[in-house]
Amino acid sequence: MAVKQISVFMENRPGTLAEFVELLRGHGIDMRALSLAEAADFGVLRTIVSDPDKAQRVLAEAGFISAVTPVLAVAVSDEPGALYHILETLKNAGINLEYSYAFTTRKNQGAYMVFRVADDCLQKTAELLEENGIGMIAQEEIYSL
Repeated sequence: MAVKQISVFMENRPGTLAEFVELLRGHGIDMRALSLAEAADFGVLRTIVSDPDKAQRVLAEAGFISAVTPVLAVAVSDEPGALYHILETLKNAGINLEYSYAFTTRKNQGAYMVFRVADDCLQKTAELLEENGIGMIAQEEIYSL
């Protein structure tokens, strides 16, 4: 149930993000989610896109350094405590989140979280979430959001 996330190392200078977005736009690749963390000289952009294989190919051809990382996309209901329930479930199972970010959609007005856990517990985490009634989104579903 993992989703392919593209992680891109980007120089921290004016216009780099615009160049990245223009590159995807020019190749008909739509972003579904985006997170950008910066450091002094570079940043790490994480994105979920409509066609991750094509995106990685296009990025490599343009000279961007990128990697595909498996993550989990989790539906979060719009009610108090919904995210807490998910995080408590993970905590009780001893699963550590390396990072997380959120995205929403207009199509079904849903809210989603992207969770990155260690590769060796990705399957265990997916099974745990499903066993606890926590909805996840498959790669194919993200394309239709």
